[in-house]
Amino acid sequence: MTGTTPKGAANEQAASQWVRGMFGRIAPRYDLLNHLLSFNLDKRWRARTVARVSEILDRPDTQVLDLCCGTGDVALALESRALRPVLASDFCHPMLVEARRKIHTSSFRTPVFEADALALPLAGDSLDLITVAFGFRNLANYQSGLEEMLRVLKPGGVAAILEFSRPTNPVFRALYGFFSTSVLPRIGGLVSGSPEAYSYLPESIRKFPGAEQLAQEMRRAGFSRVEFERMTGGAVALHLGYK
Repeated sequence: MTGTTPKGAANEQAASQWVRGMFGRIAPRYDLLNHLLSFNLDKRWRARTVARVSEILDRPDTQVLDLCCGTGDVALALESRALRPVLASDFCHPMLVEARRKIHTSSFRTPVFEADALALPLAGDSLDLITVAFGFRNLANYQSGLEEMLRVLKPGGVAAILEFSRPTNPVFRALYGFFSTSVLPRIGGLVSGSPEAYSYLPESIRKFPGAEQLAQEMRRAGFSRVEFERMTGGAVALHLGYK
């Protein structure tokens, strides 16, 4: 397990720059396409993530970060349940612009800051919960990302990784493969105006480790206990890793 490998990126730095630029180009249409291409299931996946970490959110002094926050949907969902503001960060500035716009039109106070997930400007042992929804597979180095999450979590803290995975049913896996390689790039490219982005995204899903392998890598990075649950026939998996 290394990291994302966009076509033409020769090293981690190039991969990171490519991903940042790609998400910057699609930021204005990102929410629309997420809902459209997932048939609105993305809302259910995020709601399930919030439900699984609700015990942590219910604590009065909990410190929470939504990593790779994109346009802020998960951060806002977390803060709607939490007793205090939730931090949100991303390394793509146009995505943060969209997140700030969304936050300003809500009643929440989510602080948003720009940062690389592989080098967070946070002290060690400072967070109770880190969530990352559909952003982890875009990191240039997965192992470094896991180690950085582990570094900033307090003992007893939890990392919740919601990410695309591999369907377990052969028939559904075939249908899912056809949709992600044939339908998604055409619709995504047409609506976003960035065909290369919606060619990269299904390819990044195909290359990403399955649920069992990701759980194994989380244990290898140092998480003391790891569990996961599959959703929508295994197309998505939610991993929880405990420090």
